[in-house]
Amino acid sequence: MGIIRFPSLTSKAKNFSKLQTLRSGNKLDVPKGCLAVYVGEIQKTRFVVPLSFLEHPLFQNLLHESEEEFGFDHPMGGLTIRCQEDVFTDLISRLQIS
Repeated sequence: MGIIRFPSLTSKAKNFSKLQTLRSGNKLDVPKGCLAVYVGEIQKTRFVVPLSFLEHPLFQNLLHESEEEFGFDHPMGGLTIRCQEDVFTDLISRLQIS
């Protein structure tokens, strides 16, 4: 019997791996060309995302909604986006593919 490959699962696994590298616990570890954001409704999780995401309309919409809710005063010291973490990870996984 040969090896069975599931292309859609393989690509999703690669995207998940990339998401895990974007999720960072070290507050000083923001590579050049990236931005740290805090995501969550109650508990905030820190993500490091490429600056290129700022140009994408979906990400801009999310930032606009965050600005309306939080203004420019972010209690975490970085950009705070109030949405469910799984919604955010789904969004950035779509942005990485496009």
